[in-house]
Amino acid sequence: MDKLAIHGGPKVRTEPIKTSGMRFDEAELKELKEALDQQTLFYWHGNKVKKFRQEFAALYGVKHCHMVTSGTAALHVATATVGVGPGDEVITSPMTDQGTVIAILAQGGVPIFADLDPHTYNIAPGGIEPLITAKTKAVIVVHLAGNAADMDAILPVARKHGLKVIEDCAQSYLCHYRGRLAGTLGDIGSFSLNDFKHISAGDAGMVITNDDQLGARAQLYLDKGYARDGSGRRPPFLAPNYRPSELHGAVALAQLRKLPAIVARRNSLGDRLTAQISNLPGIHPHKVLDGCESSYWFYLGRMDPRVLGVSRDEFVAAAAAEGVPVTPGYIGKMVYEYPVLADHHAFDNCSYPWDGIYGRNVKYGPGMCLVAEEIEATSWRCPITEFMAERDVEDIAAAIRKVQQYYVGAKKAAFQLSEHSRSIS
Repeated sequence: MDKLAIHGGPKVRTEPIKTSGMRFDEAELKELKEALDQQTLFYWHGNKVKKFRQEFAALYGVKHCHMVTSGTAALHVATATVGVGPGDEVITSPMTDQGTVIAILAQGGVPIFADLDPHTYNIAPGGIEPLITAKTKAVIVVHLAGNAADMDAILPVARKHGLKVIEDCAQSYLCHYRGRLAGTLGDIGSFSLNDFKHISAGDAGMVITNDDQLGARAQLYLDKGYARDGSGRRPPFLAPNYRPSELHGAVALAQLRKLPAIVARRNSLGDRLTAQISNLPGIHPHKVLDGCESSYWFYLGRMDPRVLGVSRDEFVAAAAAEGVPVTPGYIGKMVYEYPVLADHHAFDNCSYPWDGIYGRNVKYGPGMCLVAEEIEATSWRCPITEFMAERDVEDIAAAIRKVQQYYVGAKKAAFQLSEHSRSIS
């Protein structure tokens, strides 16, 4: 066995892996100048937001695309658009950004958490139906890290029970699910343009749909209920101001045209890593379903402490010591462990929406989704970006293999020594 770097051996990688680079250039400057030259930055009067909406809708093959101020705003618009209200229950993933939960609670809805597939890290379809009650209104499917959930299994359950399906694609641009794009399979899809996603406008987001009624309602909801079609309609419901500016639209437009190349590169690198660490006892690559293509916002693998004989944190420390960017887990704890849920503290001085008047008094805390918690406890993460080279991925794979082989070998040697000692005693 090669001596691990953490024990004083040579590193697999001696120079840093470059994971970032120039994302913005003359293309964004050109669009920004044109936006400023319009002498208006209001999204309905200028052309940049409109053009972005048209191009994104065309890329996804949908009828309606609306731009908003953030990915969380997009989820809120989507949740409100499908009619979630006080006391309604929404089933979603416990391994997600809190923006998913914020969107539900902002409508007075009650989050209900479904357990996950152990290797795709998305909602396990068989876990949805047992959670459905008379109050269930929708399912928010989170396509985590560029990887599609099993929509062929999820959608029939939702349709059977009359539930709306929202797809959270914040991490999953151009993520293909068996010939279709994630975000176009359910009733409405949402996206994020914050600074950490595949493409960025600083902070903004989108909702897309092929449903004319949902498309019209989403437009009203993001713009304080105002009709911009000249009809003079009065605001039909309370709605926030999630209007983007023409500056958001300008940057997003330039970024959108770079998206296919970005995703193609990430897909190639992520699949390359999987190929090089497959079939290693105790190592589980990030699983992509058959017929699907991941856009790898990041790469989330797992290790089996029983096979390797060490904890996840020991494994990660050893891999990182080899000079590669491997870190532990994803979010640290499930969102249902956050105080806003665990303490029923969405709003000051009350327990709404769990007060029994509107919604069920759901108890949140550790143990709700055992598979998800095990994923977090045994997972390791590494970046996959368009700025990386094939050699970078190969070195990450080499470090994983080196550490895996060392610990498997050490465990085997310890077992043989124990057996030998027993035989001579």
